[in-house]
Amino acid sequence: MSKITIDPITRLEGHGKIEIFLTPDGGVENVYFQVPELRGFEKFCEGRPVEELPSIVTKICGVCPGCHHMASGKAVDAVFGLTPPPTALKLRELFYMAHFVHSHIAHFYALAAPDFVVGPTANPAERNILGVIAKVGLEIGGEVIKQRRIAQEIQALIGGHQTHVVMNTPGGVKKGINEEQRDDIVKKAEGFIEFSKFSIQLFKDVVLGNTEYVDLILKGPYALKLHSMGLVDDQNKVNFYDGKVRVVDTEGKELFKYSPNEYTDFVEERVEPWSYLKFPYLKKIGWKGFVEGQDSGVYQATPLSRLNAADGMATPVAQKEYDAMFAILGGKPVHATLAMHWARLVELIYSAERCLELAQDPDITGTELRAPIGKIVGEGVGIVEAQRGTLTHHYWTDEKGMVKKVNLIVGTTNNHAAICMSLKKAAQGLIKKDTEITEGTLNMIEMAFRAYDPCFSCATHSLPGQMRMELILKDLEGNIIRKIKRR
Repeated sequence: MSKITIDPITRLEGHGKIEIFLTPDGGVENVYFQVPELRGFEKFCEGRPVEELPSIVTKICGVCPGCHHMASGKAVDAVFGLTPPPTALKLRELFYMAHFVHSHIAHFYALAAPDFVVGPTANPAERNILGVIAKVGLEIGGEVIKQRRIAQEIQALIGGHQTHVVMNTPGGVKKGINEEQRDDIVKKAEGFIEFSKFSIQLFKDVVLGNTEYVDLILKGPYALKLHSMGLVDDQNKVNFYDGKVRVVDTEGKELFKYSPNEYTDFVEERVEPWSYLKFPYLKKIGWKGFVEGQDSGVYQATPLSRLNAADGMATPVAQKEYDAMFAILGGKPVHATLAMHWARLVELIYSAERCLELAQDPDITGTELRAPIGKIVGEGVGIVEAQRGTLTHHYWTDEKGMVKKVNLIVGTTNNHAAICMSLKKAAQGLIKKDTEITEGTLNMIEMAFRAYDPCFSCATHSLPGQMRMELILKDLEGNIIRKIKRR
């Protein structure tokens, strides 16, 4: 059996490879998606005072540190049995909306747009952010950088740092903002809204205006019929910071909805010997293997899944775009993998609008920033929606608040089984008998995982055996002297 290896896969956070095994006649027998790295932050956290964890877990990943900081802060609140005051909660969410704006802009323009603006089979030397700027113009490229910089400025102001966030403390936040700072954020949020409107119009012009791209979304080898997961408020509207986790089936009917501390009743994890990522599945359905359909225990937790799981958006412009997306794609739920890019832009608009709402809220400049420290409960769960899916932090401590155990289920881990299935389906649809396999073909297979915006640094927690290692010794002229491998 012959094999095609895509290593490394491109435009993602972390490292990964795809192994495609071919049948004798040139079709695809199987596809393995592997991430050859281990982070192991769950073990790093053991033995620490639990109040230190919100600052420690930001080091898991430089792309989504704010997500881990927020989930960790909520888990620590629960360990101490605390509910932060309204100002603290709104400051946390305001920071988080800026974090979403920053991340979603980055994914659309740097990671997703090259496949559509430049073209999925274009010269790889041009299929990148520079190629996008060459197509859309330097002015737009400059605006992308500007809006991301502004989002980071808000994060640094509220969070203490745009990456190594330190704002959360048990029962609240460490500092607030004044009226002058609030007014500045209002102006910046208004700019976010205009830029997010422009971005979704660009998607409509470039992608929806191209019949080949529309066919690729709706009829290409990318659709995957799975259950959808997402955090919702008490009106079943999308919420990134707080609420309950809602799961709908492949037809859009609610299967269940649970509070953070109930997640172990609904989500189970399994391991496979060929991956450092775990495979979560719906516990009440059970693991049926890597299969799609109503009876499968596999689910997705993506921007599209969040929109599938919700009854709508909580802000007006995002709601309008939410309605338009589902109308054009044939109604809810949508199972077209590449439509995740469209859903991400709807979420960008929501994040921008919510950022403005929070900045204009009278409570945002309040001075009551934390609740008094209470008695240590000893266990706490925090759940938020990360850009890549539902993020769960679960901590166990002793009576002094020292961490005994940590469990993390991150967005990419939720989607791990679905990513593997999407890659196999794309490969089987694109590689047939006598197919000429080009670089463009392999990139179109990569597009199946790229839609998930995966973050592998966050996701690798399982240790199935000895870590593989390869040491290559070279002389001063670059000649290989010796190779040492540990399998």
